[in-house]
Amino acid sequence: MPEENKSNEIRFIRIYDAPVQAVWDAWTDPDQIAQWWGPRGFTTTTHSKDLRPGGSWIYTMHGPDGTDYPNRTDYLEVEALAKLVYDHGVSEDQPPSFRVTVLFSESKGKTKMEMSMTLPTPEAVEETRKFIKQAGGYSTWDRLSEYLEKEVSGKEKFVITRSFDAPLDLMFEMWTNPKHFSQWLPPAGYEMEFIKSDIKPGGSTFYFMTGSGPKMYGRAEYLQIEKPDRLVYTQQFCDENEKISRHPMAPTWPETMLTTVDLAAEGPDRTRVTVTWEPYGTATREEIETFIKARAGMTQGWTGSFDKLDARIANQ
Repeated sequence: MPEENKSNEIRFIRIYDAPVQAVWDAWTDPDQIAQWWGPRGFTTTTHSKDLRPGGSWIYTMHGPDGTDYPNRTDYLEVEALAKLVYDHGVSEDQPPSFRVTVLFSESKGKTKMEMSMTLPTPEAVEETRKFIKQAGGYSTWDRLSEYLEKEVSGKEKFVITRSFDAPLDLMFEMWTNPKHFSQWLPPAGYEMEFIKSDIKPGGSTFYFMTGSGPKMYGRAEYLQIEKPDRLVYTQQFCDENEKISRHPMAPTWPETMLTTVDLAAEGPDRTRVTVTWEPYGTATREEIETFIKARAGMTQGWTGSFDKLDARIANQ
């Protein structure tokens, strides 16, 4: 179900590594939804929730700058563990802004969430897309993934998902060919150059980045590569001699990070990319706390890299 299915809809898919009961509970239990609902930096206060056709969820979202955003959800359909249909607005006195349909299905212990937002016009869709991107609204579903992971495994992870107008094979090439990888991965203001690159299972890379901050060296070791849909590798900061060191601007950042990249075709020319980042090996409580507090910055950094990836794909 690609995002652009109908001109007046925004549609997307997410896959969660949790049973459908856990995902449904996270959506419907006010105590749980408060842990993840909204873009990064937002919190949610539920005033009332009546989960049934004809019932409503009244809540306030609190922005990181202290601004309060009243919200109202009016439920039209509720099928336990399977479907939610609701109108979303801000108050009973104003017409709803859009209608949402969420479908839940489980396969092999994982849950597929298929979501569509129906708006009055194609113009409203474009304005809503812009608003969601500016507000970081898609990170809501990444926060849900992180919440579920913590509930199921106890691990703290960072997740970011984005869909690109590129076929699966081209996207795999963007992640495994150093010629492409080095052009889009560095954060804004930096350039990346490989000193050596051997991107294959058991292979490794050694690189440096230069730009607006200090020169940074890093290395990666590839643990798993399954063409065309999965890469798993570790990353470490190091010095010019490839000796492991600490983040030059964050000494309590975990020494080793594990990156998992999952690619999924959403159509012949569209691919969903999910990046999962987590501390790897032994990490202190202080390092884990540093990682947790950095999620907003990680979202910003990966978003900038993904914007560059979008531009590089467009030029192919």
